[in-house]
Amino acid sequence: MSFRSTIVPLLLMLGSLAACDRQDSANTQAEAAAPVDNIAAAPIEKPATGTLDRSHRGEAPPAIGFTAPDGKTTTIAAFKGKPVLVNLWATWCAPCIKEMPTLDTVAARMTVIAVSQDLEGAAKVTPYLAKAGLKNIKPYLDPQVALSTTYQASLPTSILYDSAGREVWRTTGGMDWASQAATDLLAEAK
Repeated sequence: MSFRSTIVPLLLMLGSLAACDRQDSANTQAEAAAPVDNIAAAPIEKPATGTLDRSHRGEAPPAIGFTAPDGKTTTIAAFKGKPVLVNLWATWCAPCIKEMPTLDTVAARMTVIAVSQDLEGAAKVTPYLAKAGLKNIKPYLDPQVALSTTYQASLPTSILYDSAGREVWRTTGGMDWASQAATDLLAEAK
């Protein structure tokens, strides 16, 4: 294994971890700064979406392979013909874990490819999905973090592709997939 193939995924993982932590830290700091007497009267609402980015609208997905639940290599383009939500996540990412139950409900009604960026692959991901009781999220794996590297993504990142295989939008940060805002965003893919 070359130095580059070892260090790039490690640096990406550290950068993703820092970004992953940033969202929770901001919420914790805001909660800590709230006056004690106002906490019950004005609870802090967490946004339904992370940062929405439409600047890649119309782009084709990268031709990066990752491992499907059956152990075979697949690509995002293999799902062309129906809207697809790609979610890049990891078991060590708190916002990723927080959004998984609502993402699982979305996966019951549309194609969701939740691609783990865990370096340990199936050894870490499969037990997590079983323990979490997620019924619709399947263990797609990218232990080389090639998708995160290509997208230059912090975790979690979700990318919606339309049935023609073109990007509609992407969002970085945790999402409440059960919210009306998320429902409206997902409806943009045809």
